[in-house]
Amino acid sequence: MAYFNLLLQKCSSFSHIKQLQANLIINGDFHFSSSRTKLLELCAVSSCGDLSYALHIFRYIRYPSTNDWNAIIRGTALSSDPANAVVWYRAMAASNGPHRIDALTCSFALKACARALACSEAIQLHSQLLRFGFNADVLLQTTLLDVYAKVGDLDLAQKLFDEMPRPDIASWNALISGFAQGSRPADAIMMFKRMKEGGNLRPNAVTVQGALLACSQLGTLKEGENVHKYIVEEKLDMNVQVCNVVIDMYAKCGSMDKAYWVFENMRCDKSLITWNTMIMAFAMHGDGYEALDLFKKLGRSGMSPDAVSYLAVLCACNHAGLVEDGLKLFNLMAQRGLEPNIKHYGSMVDLLGRAGRLKEAYDIVNSLPFPNMVLWQTLLGACRTYGDVEMAELASGKLVEMGFISCGDFVLLSNVYAARQRWDDVGRVRDAMRIRDVKKTPGFSYIEIKGKMYQFVYGDQSHSSCREIYAKLDEINLRIKAYGYSADTSNVLHDIGDEDKENALCYHSEKLAVAFGLTCTEEGIPIQVIKNLRICGDCHVVIKLISKIYNREIIVRDRTRFHRFKEGLCSCKDYW
Repeated sequence: MAYFNLLLQKCSSFSHIKQLQANLIINGDFHFSSSRTKLLELCAVSSCGDLSYALHIFRYIRYPSTNDWNAIIRGTALSSDPANAVVWYRAMAASNGPHRIDALTCSFALKACARALACSEAIQLHSQLLRFGFNADVLLQTTLLDVYAKVGDLDLAQKLFDEMPRPDIASWNALISGFAQGSRPADAIMMFKRMKEGGNLRPNAVTVQGALLACSQLGTLKEGENVHKYIVEEKLDMNVQVCNVVIDMYAKCGSMDKAYWVFENMRCDKSLITWNTMIMAFAMHGDGYEALDLFKKLGRSGMSPDAVSYLAVLCACNHAGLVEDGLKLFNLMAQRGLEPNIKHYGSMVDLLGRAGRLKEAYDIVNSLPFPNMVLWQTLLGACRTYGDVEMAELASGKLVEMGFISCGDFVLLSNVYAARQRWDDVGRVRDAMRIRDVKKTPGFSYIEIKGKMYQFVYGDQSHSSCREIYAKLDEINLRIKAYGYSADTSNVLHDIGDEDKENALCYHSEKLAVAFGLTCTEEGIPIQVIKNLRICGDCHVVIKLISKIYNREIIVRDRTRFHRFKEGLCSCKDYW
């Protein structure tokens, strides 16, 4: 069998696997040899194998061993349908034979739950771990923690972590990453600091990537700089994946100068992902020409742009209004042998829609053989911008047909009607929302002051500095009106009087955040605000004026891009 095991190690194709299986059968070793299990695992897990064939082999085993079952569960967990691994786990538990569930079985099943985001199944497996007495297994506990973090049950993940006598580096990383990707990025940063200051374990490349992601989510530049400082001190910047995340963090925290400095001064070789990250960073900030220039440099670097490279540069053309450049690049993809996917088509629909070329955008959406809700939603958004009622009704009708119409789609259609003062149609849309129990996503903005994050919602009066904030807003309104400002009441989508509409516009969350920033930062200090939705037209006009009157640079990151306001102008050049 030693020679057979050597052949297994050299196996590099599916045909080799079948030849080795034939050898086992001919020699009469198939039902008794431990090498059969290794062959089964190779077939189920390796790139040269075939899971469906592994399952075929498994069904011919009269008395599968624990390792046979584990090979199938592991292979299924890594497949495109990981939830099936839990089905196989249950089949193993229910069947009779010489096998028994061990720690590896549970580990593979848990990893399947993480990939399938199967929370209830993970909880069931957790109870079985306790019943089997595996609760002392550190690796299993870490795997379970990772599952809870990935499925979004962060409270359970933290509880499990807190119960560990000595969490290892993998446990710390799983929790930090879960917090960063979930709803608790501030806790991810706190955990990173706690780990760094604890002294027992040092944050590694995986840890800092989780911490940087949290900084990106919050847009907290100061914390991001602290993490970057640690990375340099520990020489983790020799890792290209870490450098890529640092670039992304600086871009998402509004510091393009630092993002580009990291890109230019990397101490390790750039990967294609590095180039793509930097091009996408330029795209987010509306720097279309810089993105195009970097895309050309990528082509001259010896690397070939991939589909992600093209998507990044198309997004850059989209945000900068470079329609003809975008069309040329889209056509170039096919010439280079790259098949556009739904994201590329979506970018083109958005590019044409933003430019007011709605008919061309519609033709793209309608020409595709597969219906896609995102493309129709993108077209609907463009209809809102240009007030095209007929096209908006067509797009929303398609979404209803597909059964995919969401809160945002209803709101967009309602906005189109409201902008044309078709209040009966607005009422009809809102009635449809009520019937379907569709809730509008509330807008909120937040700002970092002296390392602390402050969140605001529309008309927020919960802040401790509420009086000062509203006094500053009153001051702002007086000063911008002296500059000729007149409220754009088309952004208020209710059938109310103009004075009420003006009052409604005053208290948008981003205006409250900017006013707060003005009250508690020194003159000349840039103000950065992050909003979960798209900034409205009136807020855009007002913040431009604030940047001029108060001589402040104000950076607003909304749902899709950055707006950098300075001296009365915006980096988007009013194209957004």
